[in-house]
Amino acid sequence: FPSQTITGNFANVIHGLNANHLTDQVIQRSKRMILDTLGVGLLGTSTEVCHKVTQYSKIYSSDISSTIWGHLDFRLPPLYAAFVNGVAVHSMDFDDTWHPATHPSGAVLPAVIALAEAFPQKKKISGLDLLLAFNVGIEVQGRLLRFSSEAKNIPKRY
Repeated sequence: FPSQTITGNFANVIHGLNANHLTDQVIQRSKRMILDTLGVGLLGTSTEVCHKVTQYSKIYSSDISSTIWGHLDFRLPPLYAAFVNGVAVHSMDFDDTWHPATHPSGAVLPAVIALAEAFPQKKKISGLDLLLAFNVGIEVQGRLLRFSSEAKNIPKRY
């Protein structure tokens, strides 16, 4: 469709992705990225900045809630759980990177897990669905970064 916008084309590609697009290699790499991100995030729960955002976020509550990593007795609405857990990952700055420079899993995984937890019990998603959502998030982030003129030559600028 020549009249379709770049954004529309991008949305169609993303919408068309399904679990059949996940190769064995992608699944194995995704699992490694997820384990690495969870480990870094759990370590990050001990940082001062994570303690601050956790304390700040306690003012929010909701009937729908997601886990705050490292705190079995504390849950937040998915948006704030993703934020706190993302801060935990990024506070350590040991999570995965790629070129152009970005930390994809630290932004994507906390959001995917928080949303997955928020689904009603009868609509829980499968592990394969979680891997697909994770990879779609990584793909979206990577493509947006590649589209951005701000991302050009990041290594040369720093």
